[in-house]
Amino acid sequence: MKVLIATEKPFAKVAVDGIRKEIEAAGYELVLLEKYTEKAQLLDAVKDVNAIIIRSDIVDKEVLDAAKELKIVVRAGAGYDNVDLAEATAHGVCVMNTPGQNSNAVAELAFGMMIMAVRNFYNGKAGTELMGKKLGIHAYGNVGRNVARIAKGIGMDIYAYDAFCPKEAIKADGVTPVDSADELYKNCDVVSLHIPATPETRKSINYDLVNLMPKNGLLVNTARKEVIDEEGLLKLMEERQDLKYVTDIMPEKNEEFAAKCAGRYFSTPKKMGAQTAEANINAGIAAAKQIVAYFKDGCEKFRVNKK
Repeated sequence: MKVLIATEKPFAKVAVDGIRKEIEAAGYELVLLEKYTEKAQLLDAVKDVNAIIIRSDIVDKEVLDAAKELKIVVRAGAGYDNVDLAEATAHGVCVMNTPGQNSNAVAELAFGMMIMAVRNFYNGKAGTELMGKKLGIHAYGNVGRNVARIAKGIGMDIYAYDAFCPKEAIKADGVTPVDSADELYKNCDVVSLHIPATPETRKSINYDLVNLMPKNGLLVNTARKEVIDEEGLLKLMEERQDLKYVTDIMPEKNEEFAAKCAGRYFSTPKKMGAQTAEANINAGIAAAKQIVAYFKDGCEKFRVNKK
C-alpha cells in the first residue's frame, strides 16, 4: 500500500515522523507532497497512491479522477467540507475525518478570544469578567464538550443547544440543554459557535438570531465562515453598538467589519483553531492509524461519506 501526505500547509516534522512510524510499521510506503503550489503537482502525486492524508487541501472530482488506485482519504481534523463527498462515493473512495483530535485546541482558542473580547481587546480600559456569565454552546460535539469543561473552571453558567445530541447527554455533563437556537441566544451573554457548514446551517447565524442576544452580547465563531450571514450580522452590529464578534475565520467582509465595528470586532489572519503542536501531531497520527485499521480490518468507524 502507498500512502500520500498531501499538505499545502505541512504538518510539523514530529507529526510526519509519527505518521511515518504508523504507516511503515504496517508495512506500507509513505510519500510526501508538502508546500505544493499548483494543483497539477497534486494530480501527479495521487496517480498511484492507495490512501491520502490531507489537512485543508481540496479533494474534488479532478483529484479523484486522477487517483485511479485510491481507496481512502482522511482529513486530519474535524471539518471535511474540502472533500467532495458525493464524488468520493461515486469513485468508491472512503472519506474519514479525525474527530476530537483538535477539540481542546479549538476550545482553548475560543476562550482566549472570549477573554480578549470582554477585556476590550486589551486596550487599557476596564472590561468585564466571564465568571458568572451565561455561556451558550451552539452544537455540543467534541469541541462543545471541551468548551463546557473549561467554562466550568471559570465559573460560567453553561447552556447548550444541539438538535442531534440527547438532552440527557448534555445534562450528564452538568450543562443545561435548551430547546432551540432562539432560546440559547435569547438567554446567553456569550454564544460560542461549533456547528458544521451544511446546507441547513449556511448563513443560519443571521440578523434575527443574533439580535436576540442580551445587551453587551458576545458571539464567538471558531466553527466555519459559511454559517455566518455576514451582511445581516454587519447590519446588526452597526445598529447595536453593544454587540461584539470575534472569529478565527476571516469574513469576506473583514474590512467592513473592522471599519464599522472598531473596538468590537476581531478576526485572526487565518483559521487558527487547530494550529497547535499538539493538535497537529494528534490529528496526523490519528489519520495514519485510521488508514491502517481500514486496510487491515476494514474499520470505517469515522467514515463521513456514503458507501
